[in-house]
Amino acid sequence: MASPRVVSLAPSATATLSAMGASGTLIGVTHHCDPASDAGTAHEVDPVAIGGWIDPDLDRVVELDPDAVLTSDALQADVAAACRDRGLDVYHREPATLADVLDGFAARGAAVDRPEAGERLAAACRGRLDYVADAVREDGDGAETHRPTVYCEEWSDPPMAAGNWVPDAVRAAGGHYPFVEPGERSREVDIEAIESADPDHVVLHVCGHGDRVDPAIVHERDWAVDAPVHVLDDSLLNQPSPALIDGIERLAGRLYPESSP
Repeated sequence: MASPRVVSLAPSATATLSAMGASGTLIGVTHHCDPASDAGTAHEVDPVAIGGWIDPDLDRVVELDPDAVLTSDALQADVAAACRDRGLDVYHREPATLADVLDGFAARGAAVDRPEAGERLAAACRGRLDYVADAVREDGDGAETHRPTVYCEEWSDPPMAAGNWVPDAVRAAGGHYPFVEPGERSREVDIEAIESADPDHVVLHVCGHGDRVDPAIVHERDWAVDAPVHVLDDSLLNQPSPALIDGIERLAGRLYPESSP
């Protein structure tokens, strides 16, 4: 059976296919995707770049005649609808929590006729999270008050506390996150709210900046926060792909360096 012809309009979908060994199905990706072949798997054709993830060239997508188009996030809802209007089979996901992200791995596998690969990837990622949980588990009841408080900043002008799956990710890494409830969208937060929470750690993962963020933007603020500032590549916390599991492991290592999770 021939492999499906897949266009991924979401960097998270592209990364997920690569992690499950299915990047060879890709015939089209956005400029924001990394279509590098996964180990041992060559692309059947070189994926065509078809614009940005918010403004892809949909006429070009139609010309590629894909069997499946992958989209993600509420910001791509209009793109997904426009693709359907053009008669394309669209597999759209809007994960809000860590559980949604993990479930999405299997869903992506099913969408590209690789259901077993998707299930294996989801199981492997859950196993990695179990390992992190064991590494950061505390003595006693593990109550929330015993966990280090973490402030995660997705945008810095104005400061925005990260939402969606990031609160779950902090919890998975052994931290306490009082700024946004799991599943809620990221939101602007005032300095007083951050100060009152008295974070033990500040994490910068500014959207679209990778790890090219100067911690001085935090150090130079006029606020009463005395906590180490960690800069993480934004894909490690902002992207609902296996990169998020990498980010949780990285964050756990910052919060519990003695445990080396």
